[in-house]
Amino acid sequence: MSTLVQLLINTFGKDSVLTQAEASGRVASNWTHNENLDCLALLRPKTTEDVSTMLKICNEFNQSVVPHGGLTNVVGGVVTKPNQIALTLERMNEVEEISVHNKTVMVQAGVILQNLQKLLVENGLLFPLDLGAKGSCMIGGNIASNAGGLQAVRYGVMRNLVLGLEVVLADGTVISSMNKMLKNNAGYDLKQLFIGSEGTLGVITKAVLKVDDLPKSRNTAFVALENFEQANQLLQYARKQLKNDLTSFELLWQDYYNLMTSRPSSYSPPLPQTYPFYVLMEARGQNAEQDKAVFDELLKNGWENGLIADAVMAQSQQELDWLWSIRENVELIFSVHSPVFLYDVSLAISDMDPYIKEIKTELQAVWADVHFYAFGHMGDGNLHLFVSCGLDNAATKHQVDEIIYQPLQRIGGSITGEHGIGLEKKPWLHLSRTSEEINLMKTLKRALDPKGILNPGKLLPD
Repeated sequence: MSTLVQLLINTFGKDSVLTQAEASGRVASNWTHNENLDCLALLRPKTTEDVSTMLKICNEFNQSVVPHGGLTNVVGGVVTKPNQIALTLERMNEVEEISVHNKTVMVQAGVILQNLQKLLVENGLLFPLDLGAKGSCMIGGNIASNAGGLQAVRYGVMRNLVLGLEVVLADGTVISSMNKMLKNNAGYDLKQLFIGSEGTLGVITKAVLKVDDLPKSRNTAFVALENFEQANQLLQYARKQLKNDLTSFELLWQDYYNLMTSRPSSYSPPLPQTYPFYVLMEARGQNAEQDKAVFDELLKNGWENGLIADAVMAQSQQELDWLWSIRENVELIFSVHSPVFLYDVSLAISDMDPYIKEIKTELQAVWADVHFYAFGHMGDGNLHLFVSCGLDNAATKHQVDEIIYQPLQRIGGSITGEHGIGLEKKPWLHLSRTSEEINLMKTLKRALDPKGILNPGKLLPD
């Protein structure tokens, strides 16, 4: 056993420090489940003070540390090497304060998103971040990756939901900026440095989050459309009619809809599979009777004006679950195809249709039997893409990456909408950020982590 690991055990006890052998019984990723954790040691702090002392010791030993949350990252952001120490926030999982009056909640970084949401519902409140991994992802990881999700069209991404942060720097310094105010113009907004930094600048230990009143109405419809322009027109019309109640606007291309509503999927199609586009649209408000009338009127007018080709509205919780499962059951792709490369990109709505046509044509030109699926959060410009071309090697992955990413530079899009950079997208960061921006990021990294111990090799190009 290394001198450092023994020192950590002596300082914090065996319960807080798992050796390499002990840690190997855990999965390395809750996304893939196919590899066990391989690290020098796994640290399990209980308090911010523990995190501070652990990082101080590791910094003195020049020991690299990889922060771990719920391990749902899909871009290699939590990959840990055998000579690196992993630090999990799983035991820092307390909701410390709920303020109904101020519409805020104070949480430790290890709180699981779904657990927080359930607790807030009991208090008549909503934390609106909503994503497929909510049953295992942690708030600290959501912040570190600037998670987005299904309701960003109304509530924004994680960056818009954070009021204050507590962060431990590489040398153990605790930066406590637990602001509870909506407006604080006193100098630099330091929390923004750490939101989306993927654990490379500091370890997030606590946060103050914005919450909202729990909606009293929920109206959901699956809509079929004849072309992309109708999808755009429907989005603009829905924004105008539903105003701030428009919560989700999910666009599905035909191939994805057909896959999700055909065997082996357990979900039957709520609408015929013959349309090129489908939208799952949802509005939440505070007046059940009035909100339903407005939503019904929107669908009625859309039908009469030829904007909507067909539609079905959820009339029960069972139907609601059915409609949303069609959108969210992405795991089905991995049971039907192997291997599968997944992407999330961000771009202007006006560029979506030509972009998808372009990359689909290029993929088919190289692999005639390629399977390509597109869907995503049209309301905030974030699309998810899944590609299966029958091959699984570095050269093929790079070729697919190039087809997906290169056009984004030309149209001013981003190689990531909500998944982050991690290891997988690091070689392509230059397509979305200028050299000046990347150099400034490196300057910030050197200033906050001069020895480079925090999640080294991630996000920033070498």
